[in-house]
Amino acid sequence: MKAVPLFALLLAAPASAPAERPCIVYILADDLGYGDVHALNPEGKIPTPRLDRMAAQGMSFTDAHSGSSVCTPTRYGVLTGRYAWRTHLQAGVLFGDSPPLIEPGRLTAASLLREHGYATACIGKWHLGMEMAKRNGGTGKDEGKHVDYAAPIRNGPTAVGFDSFFGISASLDMPPFVYIENDRFTQIPAVEKTWIRTGPAAKDFEAVDVLPELTRRAVAFVESRAPAAKEGKPFFLYLPLTSPHTPIVPAPEWQGKSGISPYADFVMQTDDAVGQVLDAIDRAGLGERTLVIFTSDNGCSPAADLPTLNRHGHEPSGPLRGHKADIWDGGHRVPFLARWPAAVIPGSRCSRTVCHTDLLATCADLVGATLPADAGEDSVSLLPALRGAEVPPRPPVVHHSISGRFSIREGRWKLVLCPGSGGWGSPKDAEAEKHGLPHVQLYDMESDLGEKTNLQAKHPDIVERLTKRLEQLVADGRSTPGDPQKNDATVDLWKRKGNR
Repeated sequence: MKAVPLFALLLAAPASAPAERPCIVYILADDLGYGDVHALNPEGKIPTPRLDRMAAQGMSFTDAHSGSSVCTPTRYGVLTGRYAWRTHLQAGVLFGDSPPLIEPGRLTAASLLREHGYATACIGKWHLGMEMAKRNGGTGKDEGKHVDYAAPIRNGPTAVGFDSFFGISASLDMPPFVYIENDRFTQIPAVEKTWIRTGPAAKDFEAVDVLPELTRRAVAFVESRAPAAKEGKPFFLYLPLTSPHTPIVPAPEWQGKSGISPYADFVMQTDDAVGQVLDAIDRAGLGERTLVIFTSDNGCSPAADLPTLNRHGHEPSGPLRGHKADIWDGGHRVPFLARWPAAVIPGSRCSRTVCHTDLLATCADLVGATLPADAGEDSVSLLPALRGAEVPPRPPVVHHSISGRFSIREGRWKLVLCPGSGGWGSPKDAEAEKHGLPHVQLYDMESDLGEKTNLQAKHPDIVERLTKRLEQLVADGRSTPGDPQKNDATVDLWKRKGNR
């Protein structure tokens, strides 16, 4: 698959920027692999006609990365433009009743856009923590058993820039199983239910209904905001979907459609949900003036039943090594499609390395704002790339695995600071150490996309250079130009003594 030559993009690009600020819709799938989108992986076996059409109508980024190979830290980076490993969350994810991760007063994409006249809404899976009142002495992670469901929620989505929120607190397999609207639970849980984990649930809450409900609400939001958008009051819709993450619960009308597996059915339903939102935008007459971004929070999870998918000839990571949780690219290189007819050339491709953290700087660029020194420390605007302009290489992207292992990508070179996957893939780090594998991995991503040949012994100079570069990016509290900032916690690059 070849990228559109830069000169062709420049010739076809609009002569000037669109006069109006676009509406922005950011759709974040949950655990969808790079190879699950047929437009990015023609050898894949799961039909994704709506995403394929979106790719044909816009730009496909083929080297886009989430800020982490798991849920919570990725979402933090999307909204704040800062790597989550700069916070106290050094590994793993939050749970359904965890306290908030976004610091009070931190600028987010939502708060920035609201300051510039946008209506802002979040519909879907939050998974960034919120302050739920506890009763009976409940503290910390207790699967929602001690939450006071009649009390208001503090420091959730509406405290970080969103005018409104409807959705769930974390992943669909994390209690409490009840919807939240703005700062209130919509019901008081009266029963317990189990979707992998067991916890308090609203009596009529069913996991299979969540994706359709979120889709319906997103469509309704677009329709309700269309008149104001046409009058110059744009909107920002952040739509973090709950699919195709576990529990894998395709709706009855989608069950069996793929002929492969429930996961494949769920991917098809997710594709259709995106299509419904795109259709709503177009029906409302907002297609030309709306920037729609579709991506995924990390790679496909092994919970998707990889052996069954592989037997049918489908690899959800495509040509990449690893899956969700891993430091290899299958853990964090993700689908990333952008549709904006007023500015983006249909059917174009961008091979530039980009990161989810780039949303905040992109929003600032769109509204003509300058980010303060203590915001968007790891964010670089995508606007020039979207418009087909020639831009210098992005500063290095830092990758992070579920166990907190680090990697740095600069140009063609990727340095990994662990001997194994850093996650769930084989070999895990302990297994790799047992087999005497080197403590670092170095890959040439231009010639070895599948990360098969470790070149650390052949290029010790590159290992040393990238190690020092990563150490500096950590010490500076930012990876972009600007005044140094403080990290919120001590960052341990190596995770254990003596592994250098």
